[in-house]
Amino acid sequence: MVKGQIKIQQMAFMLVALVLFFILVGLFVLGISFNGLKKTAVSLENENVLLLLTRIANSPEFACGESFGNRRTSCIDLDKIMVLASSREYENFWGVGAIKIRTVYPPEKEEVCSFSNYPNCNIIEVYGTDEGEFQSNFVSLCRKEVINEESFDKCVLGKIMISSGGVNE
Repeated sequence: MVKGQIKIQQMAFMLVALVLFFILVGLFVLGISFNGLKKTAVSLENENVLLLLTRIANSPEFACGESFGNRRTSCIDLDKIMVLASSREYENFWGVGAIKIRTVYPPEKEEVCSFSNYPNCNIIEVYGTDEGEFQSNFVSLCRKEVINEESFDKCVLGKIMISSGGVNE
């Protein structure tokens, strides 16, 4: 009778050990799958930021439209932006904390634009503050320039940057 009870106890301990083993394997598999889920969420968030940047750059308030010949995508009209930066009517329109535009090439000394130093500057603060982390995307920055009474289009490489800092969500 004692041998039978020992065999039953051994079987019970083996079943408990087997259940614990499968629980640990299940937790390990869930951990790996949730890690992949987190990476996917970060990737989707970055993609959404880039789409938002492109949408803002191509919005009528920013876009070059057809003022520089044919319609261009990811082209920002700097003359429009200077006027937009002086107005506070659009501050909550895009749902971001801050929008900045920076000239990347040709390199210039860093100087915030105002009507007195435009176009000899390279940072336009459309609205917002420096709070939060900025996300950026490359765009064409175009404006009309007059030399010797001839008007021509001048385009440079720039970045549009947005920050969610300071947004009431």
